[in-house]
Amino acid sequence: MAVPPALDTARAAPHTRPAPAPRPARRPRAAVALAPAGLALALGLWGIRRENSMWRDESTTYQVAHRGVADIFHLLGEADVAHGLYYLLMHGVFALWDGGLLALRLPSVLAMAAAAAGVALLGHRLAGPRTGLAAGAVFALAPAVQRYAQEGRSYALVCAAVVWSTHLLLSAVANPRGRAWAGYAAVASVTCLLHEFAVLAVLAHGVTLLLARVPAPIRWAWARAASAVALVLAPLAILSQQQASLVGWIGRPGQTELLGFLALTAVGLGCAVLPLRTPAAISLRTLALPLLILPAATLLAVSFIHPIYVDRYVLYSYAGFALLTGAGLEAALRAAPHPRAGAAALAAVAVAALLPYSIELRTPQSRLDDPMAAARAVRELTRPGDGVLFMPARRREPIMSSPGEFRGLKELALAQHAVPSGTLHGIELSAPRIRARMMTAERIAVVTDPPGQRPDDTSQERTKREVLAQHFRRCAEREVRGMVVLLYARPGKC
Repeated sequence: MAVPPALDTARAAPHTRPAPAPRPARRPRAAVALAPAGLALALGLWGIRRENSMWRDESTTYQVAHRGVADIFHLLGEADVAHGLYYLLMHGVFALWDGGLLALRLPSVLAMAAAAAGVALLGHRLAGPRTGLAAGAVFALAPAVQRYAQEGRSYALVCAAVVWSTHLLLSAVANPRGRAWAGYAAVASVTCLLHEFAVLAVLAHGVTLLLARVPAPIRWAWARAASAVALVLAPLAILSQQQASLVGWIGRPGQTELLGFLALTAVGLGCAVLPLRTPAAISLRTLALPLLILPAATLLAVSFIHPIYVDRYVLYSYAGFALLTGAGLEAALRAAPHPRAGAAALAAVAVAALLPYSIELRTPQSRLDDPMAAARAVRELTRPGDGVLFMPARRREPIMSSPGEFRGLKELALAQHAVPSGTLHGIELSAPRIRARMMTAERIAVVTDPPGQRPDDTSQERTKREVLAQHFRRCAEREVRGMVVLLYARPGKC
């Protein structure tokens, strides 16, 4: 007897395995990450040498990273302990490949590419692929991001680490296991060791959890992770506070700093009020707003009592800005009658607006000074046997970053070099000995601050100025970015 089709289906049903749930497509997610990362990488590599220029902070990185590990630790006991982990990482880079300016800046370029990918994936995770793509592009194009992608300093690495620790936070919230929170705490700790003000990003994460109203056990898990980060950071914070005089140049926030912060915040808040697609448990708003506002606002508020605010210290706030702006752009394009045409028009406007500044960023004029240009100017003005002075002593970056340009010249004020003395710039002789050595010279090249800078009022600096004024006359002058190179000589010796 034939079995009816319906019964046959019914009998077979118990033995039929249910179809597996469809997996989310990986290709769109990879494309969302790769496009902004590629954009950030291309922008970072474009003009990376900056016409063979290097400003003073990069010069410090370059010469410290070329010291031995023991010499680096010797220095950190006296100065720059806040950048110690970064110096050690760069020491490893130069040990593997001593590629000059390219090796100095390439880690920052790669870090910003990783940060752009991370921002795009955060946008994808919280609001969909189009928001992720827009957020990643906004981040990569931001002028501050372009600037520090080509800096031999730690800020790009900190930015990338904050972005990816944010991913770990979201993963720990979604799957709150001990291993997930331990991973978050470990990455956040390393991030704070790269720069201690990254701890403000951890605080922003805590505010995000409060705004999202996550269950109390998750908030307590974050509190335990944050406490572990604080314990790891505490020794560095204590040591860096003992070296606070090194950042004594930072003044109270001025109009430029306040307007910059308010402008970014206004754009972020303006985007936040739009009807954003945020289906995740932690919304894009609750994640991005604290990251954008809290770190910079905290440093600004503290700086009116104890000046400490510099915008690059909280560069990672641009991740929050990019997420909000990317979501706002996606919402605006979604409401537009012709989204593709609108996207093309926005891209054209962005390129037209940013291109002049982007070009200027890749010139020596975009930075505070150029010690390498000063070193070349010294070589052009001097001949073997001439003396050289740095006024003030901390202007020794040219000889430390380009020692070959000073070959054959005599340093008249140096008592002990930077490496054996465990200092950034070395130790100078006493004022009487500086006078005696200057009197033996016929010609002296002087690397000094540009006009308008207040001269240091130490006995050594006063002696340099007095001897030059009484026994030498100025023969030549070369102005370079942020410095002046002067040639002094005895009468008839120019």
